[in-house]
Amino acid sequence: MSILLSLQAIGAQATEQLPEFTAEVMPTHAEMNIIDLAIKGGWIMVVLLILSLVAIYIFIQRLLVIRRAGKEDESFMNRIKDYIYEGKVESALNLCRNTNTPSARMIEKGITRLGRPMNDVLVAIENVGNLEVAKLEKGFPVIATTAAGAPMLGFLGTVTGMVRAFFDMANAGSNVDISLLSNGIYEALVTTVGGLVVGIIALFAYNYLVSQVDNVVNKMEARTMEFMDLLNEPAN
Repeated sequence: MSILLSLQAIGAQATEQLPEFTAEVMPTHAEMNIIDLAIKGGWIMVVLLILSLVAIYIFIQRLLVIRRAGKEDESFMNRIKDYIYEGKVESALNLCRNTNTPSARMIEKGITRLGRPMNDVLVAIENVGNLEVAKLEKGFPVIATTAAGAPMLGFLGTVTGMVRAFFDMANAGSNVDISLLSNGIYEALVTTVGGLVVGIIALFAYNYLVSQVDNVVNKMEARTMEFMDLLNEPAN
């Protein structure tokens, strides 16, 4: 009987100590903080941040400009035709000057060349069109450079991070600890991820802007053909 009571006492004591033991051995989980990881990436992350901010600014600014250039009044060419047929050249020029679109500026140049050979008129319109496209694509090289250069900067950070890790390991001698290598490994991996993220986003942004410019160019070419057909109609 006494043995049974002893066993019960030992079991009760073990049960009371079990929560304390469990609390002691429970592992603590560290949370991943993006800001802390970026700081561990070193100075290359600062360069990537600057490139990303510049690319975002240019993307938004160019997108607004391109969308304004793509908006056109559907009755614009009909009014130009009416003015030309009625001989109101000055009214047609005023309409073009009051319409802030690349197509309107191209048509304005064509109207100022009325009476000259058709090839001269077409060349003048195309020259203005080339200038307008160049204006729309202003800043595109910066985004393209970011798309290509950001991953390369990330890989540079990978190399410098691994060099730092091996340097620390060499200085530690026989007392090599994984925590000693963590800073270099963090720098190597974080810069690679940062460079790829910035480069991929910049690449998609660049291709999207190029597609939007192509849409505007198609509209400009369509308006040019309408104007040239208008000039050919009286000869028929």
